[in-house]
Amino acid sequence: MKPFVERFGLWSDDQQAQALDIASRLDAGEVDVVRFAWPDQHGILRGKTLVAGAAKGALRSGVNLTSTLLGKDTSHRTVFPIFSKGGGFAVEGLQGGADFTIVADPSTFRVLPWAPRTGWVLCDAYMTDGRPCPYATRQILQRAVRELDGLNLDFVAGLEVEFHVFKLEEPAMGLVDSGQPGEPPRVSLLSHGHQYLTEQRYDQVDGLMELLRANLLALGLPLHSMEIEYGPSQFEVVFGPMAGMLPADTMVLLRSAIKQICQRNGYHATFMCRPRIPNVMSSGWHLHQSLRRKSDGVNAFMPEPGGQDLSVLGMQYLAGLKTHARGAAALASPTINGYRRYRPFSLAPDRAIWARDNRGAMLRVLGGPGDNATRIENRVGEPTANPYLYLASQIFSGLDGIQRQLAPGPSADAPYETPAELLPRSLTDALDCLRADDVLTERLGKGFVDYYSFIKEAEIARFNLDVSEWEQREYFDMF
Repeated sequence: MKPFVERFGLWSDDQQAQALDIASRLDAGEVDVVRFAWPDQHGILRGKTLVAGAAKGALRSGVNLTSTLLGKDTSHRTVFPIFSKGGGFAVEGLQGGADFTIVADPSTFRVLPWAPRTGWVLCDAYMTDGRPCPYATRQILQRAVRELDGLNLDFVAGLEVEFHVFKLEEPAMGLVDSGQPGEPPRVSLLSHGHQYLTEQRYDQVDGLMELLRANLLALGLPLHSMEIEYGPSQFEVVFGPMAGMLPADTMVLLRSAIKQICQRNGYHATFMCRPRIPNVMSSGWHLHQSLRRKSDGVNAFMPEPGGQDLSVLGMQYLAGLKTHARGAAALASPTINGYRRYRPFSLAPDRAIWARDNRGAMLRVLGGPGDNATRIENRVGEPTANPYLYLASQIFSGLDGIQRQLAPGPSADAPYETPAELLPRSLTDALDCLRADDVLTERLGKGFVDYYSFIKEAEIARFNLDVSEWEQREYFDMF
């Protein structure tokens, strides 16, 4: 029987050639093992590590994973009844923990600079009959990118990602520390915070920054800058513009890389939006996006002299982002914790508005006539977001604005005073908004939206059953 890839025609000619090059590198003994990494429904990398000899064959035959991975919430609990018909997924072929197959995308192969003689390749998920797995989020973004291809346009995005890094004091590996989830590690600060962009603070953590810089550049990522953010032990990395799938692929690799590099060197990195530490500042993921004409490589958002802040196409795309802001919120901010960030006068958005170069607005328009870097910065996202879903929601929203020729209305120059639809204030509200958004539900697929909401509602149910420290402090003594 032919290997899985050939049987179902899953690779392009370029990918076939890239796979031959990887096989040659494996034959030459360049690496000892290859990590086959698949981004799950949360954008967390899962997969298997194969020795080089087995990895060569697995490039074309794929790697089997249990379908229970598709049913896990953020505690890694399987929240679907896997032994019922369809495994609780309403999809035949997933019941009983049956296998699905992940297939390498040879264009993503890298050797990890922090893990000696370790290769890494990103994978897509398929059913055993060769159909794309209906819950594979990377393939949802691929669909969105193909829609733009049909309009002779490229999606271009730059990443501006905030996160925290702490000194690891105690990894919490005692016998009583396990669980779902286990106890988080005990940490201490690397900086006191509140000295935004000061050189003194940067020099204080130069060892960490150099460690990250060297490894991220060795991965071939388009790192632009590294910065001291406002909060205690808070940092930011900025990446230059990338096209198509590359921004999302970069984001999943970036998060995994930073956590692994830090872990190996006595640090703990977290992309959690608002950790529970004194004087904390929330972390955001600001997504800079534009469209580029394939015909001449020119930014399709760049306005004409004397025109509006964006081209006609750009204004329509902007209007789509604004129109679907509430529906897309569950994909931009997919955790309960992320909604601690939306508050007025905090450099984080609280309503669906746009403005010219104003950091209080959800959608910040930058650039102008003659500026090929003209773009829209969406400030709504948190750094835990699954990048494939977040970026797909942006493209689908923007396409709706273009297809219906929507107008975004005037710039909101007083962003916390402008009357506008408020963004959802909780993950529960955000899921309701997603299901009420007919355009996003259709583009993502109703089956996927139902599946995604089911997982998120399982997390919410666990949260609601937990007795918080606030409740203990509020009621235990008083009553």
